[in-house]
Amino acid sequence: MKTLTALRSALFFAWFVSVSVVLHILALPTLLMPACAIQATARLWARALLFGLKIFAGLGYEVRGPIPRNGAFVASKHMSMWDTLALYVLLDKPTAVLKRELLSIPFYGWYLKKAGVIAIDRAGHASAMRKMVADARAMAAAGRAILIFPEGTRKKPGAAPDYKPGVAGLYSQLGLACHPVALNSGLYWTGPGGFLKKPGTVVVEFLPPIPPGLKRAEFMTALESGIENATARLVVEGRANLTALGLT
Repeated sequence: MKTLTALRSALFFAWFVSVSVVLHILALPTLLMPACAIQATARLWARALLFGLKIFAGLGYEVRGPIPRNGAFVASKHMSMWDTLALYVLLDKPTAVLKRELLSIPFYGWYLKKAGVIAIDRAGHASAMRKMVADARAMAAAGRAILIFPEGTRKKPGAAPDYKPGVAGLYSQLGLACHPVALNSGLYWTGPGGFLKKPGTVVVEFLPPIPPGLKRAEFMTALESGIENATARLVVEGRANLTALGLT
């Protein structure tokens, strides 16, 4: 079973590279078009990769809970690249909070900038926060979902949480409800460099929103406990399914 999983993962990797190269080349004219053109291309890319995961690796997904619409503020657990693909498809015209260094990557960074993202300079301190809030307000006013990974990086299942203060700054300044998201993708998108894709069903769960107006400490406690408790539950569920397949 493990040998078959490795083979199917290799087939998906070939699909990933092929789709990415072709679309990156075909999308070059969108750099001269309105932002909606590259956003549509990015959605197509994400859908194609999720399709490839299902066909080649046997990895699908299930959505639980109501998906927030319009200019929602979404804070998600981050375990793998799967999260960015799926949430880009599920949310309304999402824009992600990400580190500014990504914009300097040839092709990929050009498309990110054109699509409209909220790039932050982690060394910018107060000025970086003001810029992040201003950009997020503009995106929310345009009906785009604001997506942030509050730990700032991917975490393996079971790793100790490390929530950064940036999410609380956005929450207090935007005046919007925060929609937490839990998931267990790290059980399936795994291995060195994330190469191995185990078959099964990733679960992404949209939790009850945290209303606006809470104090910083109260908000951070509600966010972290909500996401971590739900994620732990989904990880237990996913591990049981993988054990049944002999893939733990």
